[in-house]
Amino acid sequence: MAKKLSVIIPAYNEERTIQTILEKVNAVKLIKGFTMEIIVVNDFSRDETESRVREFMADNNGADIKFFNQPENKGKGAAIHRGIHEATGDYIVIQDADTEYNPVEFNTLLQPVADGFADVVFGSRFMGGEPHRILFFWHSVGNKMLTTLSNMFTNLNLTDMETCYKLFDASMLKSLLLKENRFGFEPEVTAKIARVPKVRIYEVGISYYGRTYEEGKKISAKDGFRAIYCILKYNIFDRRAFKK
Repeated sequence: MAKKLSVIIPAYNEERTIQTILEKVNAVKLIKGFTMEIIVVNDFSRDETESRVREFMADNNGADIKFFNQPENKGKGAAIHRGIHEATGDYIVIQDADTEYNPVEFNTLLQPVADGFADVVFGSRFMGGEPHRILFFWHSVGNKMLTTLSNMFTNLNLTDMETCYKLFDASMLKSLLLKENRFGFEPEVTAKIARVPKVRIYEVGISYYGRTYEEGKKISAKDGFRAIYCILKYNIFDRRAFKK
C-alpha cells in the first residue's frame, strides 16, 4: 500500500504567495509511490489568505487539500499543532506559506526515509551545493549559535536546527507533547524528537530563497531570545517529551 506524506502549511497574512506555494506543492511528483495530502492552517489572517486558498481549492478540486481556520491568531507553532492533529499521512513535513523553501525538495527529504535509513530528516540551508539567497549576516550567526546550543543538549550534530524543512515519521511526531505556539516550535520539537527511543535522524542539503522584511519576513530578534529560552527549558527544566 502506498505511503502518504502530509504537508502542513501554516499561513498568516500570505495572500501574495499562498497560491504560488500551493501550486508548487501540488505539482510535486513524489518518489517511491508516495501520495500527498496538503493541510493549510490559516492562523486568523487579516488579509485575503483564506479566499486565495479557497480559490485554489475550487480550481484544483482533484487535489487532496484540507483547509482549517484558527479561531484567533495563535502563532505558527499552534497552527502546526493543528496540522499535526489533522494529518492522516505516514510522514509529515512542514512547508512555510511563502516561497523561501522549494517543495521540489520534498523528494530530497524523503529519500533517506524511502531507502529505509531515516525516521526524521532535517533540510539544512548550510550544507550541500544548492542555491542560497545572500541575506542577513547576523541572522546566520544567530542561527548557528542556536543550532550549536541545541546540539550541546541533544547530542546531535545538526547544522540547521531552525530550518522549516523537517520531515517526521507521523506516529513519532504525534506522540510528542508540544507546547510552543510560536517560533519556539523548532527548538522544542528538536529537543523532544531527539529523545524518541532509537530515532534515526538524518540531514540533507536544501536550497533557500530567503525574504527581506519588506517582502514579508516575520521572524525577529525576540524570537531568537525565545529560542534560547526554549532550548534551555525543554532540555533541562521541562524534559517531559511525550503525551500520556
